[in-house]
Amino acid sequence: MSLPGLQLSAPVESVAVPVIHELKEGSEWRFEVAFGSKIDVKVEYLAEETPMTSYANLHLALERLRDEATLNDRDGPRVLVVGPENAGKSSLVKLLTAYATRSGRLPLSVNLDPKESMLSIPGSISAAAFSSIIDVEEGWGSSPTNGPSQVPVKLPLVYYYGLANPEDCTDVFKAIAKRLAVSVMSRLHEDAEAKATGCIVDTPGVISQGKGNYEIIQHIVAEFEILGSERLYSDMAKKFGQRSGTNQSATVVKLDKSGGCVDRDEEYLRQLRQAQIREYFFGDAKNTLSPHTQQIDFAHYTIYRIAESSHMLASLLPGGEDDDDDDNAPSSSTAKSLFEKVQPTPQMQNGILAILHAEVDDSLDRIRDASVMGFVYVAEVDERRRKLKVLAPLSGRLPHKAMIWGSWPDGIGELVG
Repeated sequence: MSLPGLQLSAPVESVAVPVIHELKEGSEWRFEVAFGSKIDVKVEYLAEETPMTSYANLHLALERLRDEATLNDRDGPRVLVVGPENAGKSSLVKLLTAYATRSGRLPLSVNLDPKESMLSIPGSISAAAFSSIIDVEEGWGSSPTNGPSQVPVKLPLVYYYGLANPEDCTDVFKAIAKRLAVSVMSRLHEDAEAKATGCIVDTPGVISQGKGNYEIIQHIVAEFEILGSERLYSDMAKKFGQRSGTNQSATVVKLDKSGGCVDRDEEYLRQLRQAQIREYFFGDAKNTLSPHTQQIDFAHYTIYRIAESSHMLASLLPGGEDDDDDDNAPSSSTAKSLFEKVQPTPQMQNGILAILHAEVDDSLDRIRDASVMGFVYVAEVDERRRKLKVLAPLSGRLPHKAMIWGSWPDGIGELVG
């Protein structure tokens, strides 16, 4: 049979041939299928144990605390999730945040892991209030730079660390974590709904490995949620179960590691970081951005780099405050040792600059305490003409603000051809 007038044979309906794949024990298989495809999965073994029951019970316990906080006008639960790397901490924080929003709450989620990042690029820490559902296809969701979305965008508060691990520069990490905590606590005190809901804090896995890093945990702890390590649970219970000199105690709960957690090698993490950075500038498959390149003069901008050496924590705290209120402690004027002013060099090419909410002529104290306005990518450095070619996620003139150049993440590659 042919189509009239065209002498073309009618298309023959093709029948898909079933494909059978047998997975070896201990293997992992990832695949993509066309939309509308039908997949038949045969499962010979179904685990009877799952941590989801304990995760759901944890959420119900938090809801009970939130109800009590609402009735008695008290602070809601403040949860700190601690555990080794690749234990599922970020997934648990996201799960608890999603449960809270579906329950009509306003949780504040805080990410203190520069490697993971939340609503920002790697190398930063952030916090955001979640008043709407979390889109399962968007991860944490989208920020204003991601373009239009059916789910309301999130407005994170971001501070730039510029290093991979807290132990790379402990004092600087403690400082920006302290400044972020000040903002979060301020929101909790000013917003009754957020106050009753509380906050959920995600931490880097490296700080739970070894007693030497417990000082960092102690610095950021309010209330804990422990993942994955029996020894870590025991240490946390002994150290934070009862605060000396007070009748207040932190509740330490051990949760099982999810069977879906897998160890991620460095190459995978590097590619993931590159994908996150590309998404910040170019968008994703659903929302494509139109990044804009422009040239800026060296003389019109001031660029600082975080000094990767150990400094007194007192010089890093907001307003120069010291945890111990020591009158002999260094004043905030020593903030000049935190940053070093740099001139653009070829080493800056393919790097990231964080634009701060601080003027170029502001004091280092102000720059130290400033949050991030946005990021630009350095595509080219022209030392002879004293110009930088930068890529921004949106078109328009680059704000005349102070900038911070971090040394991590490295190996970003070229984003501009």
